[in-house]
Amino acid sequence: MWKAIWNGAVLAESDDTKLVEGNHYFPAETIHREYFQHSDTHTTCFWKGVASYYDVVVDDQVNRDAAWYYPETKRAAQAIEGYVAFWRGVKVVKEE
Repeated sequence: MWKAIWNGAVLAESDDTKLVEGNHYFPAETIHREYFQHSDTHTTCFWKGVASYYDVVVDDQVNRDAAWYYPETKRAAQAIEGYVAFWRGVKVVKEE
């Protein structure tokens, strides 16, 4: 089971992550939505498309734009459309 953890909270957990460019993408239904707030940030990847971001909030601490996803991907990245990945101190670990 893969888990995304920040500030002691499990943000997401799944056995079905997709590994792309060193990042584990979690299915949207496996994130614990109570820790996520939509961000206005967007970036563009030349082969994946336009990414949207979430701020991660745990115990009133905010990790800005710590999670991202592609609501609509380009064809080459369809396997991760809607999946959520993490950075900015969020640890992704495999637990048995």
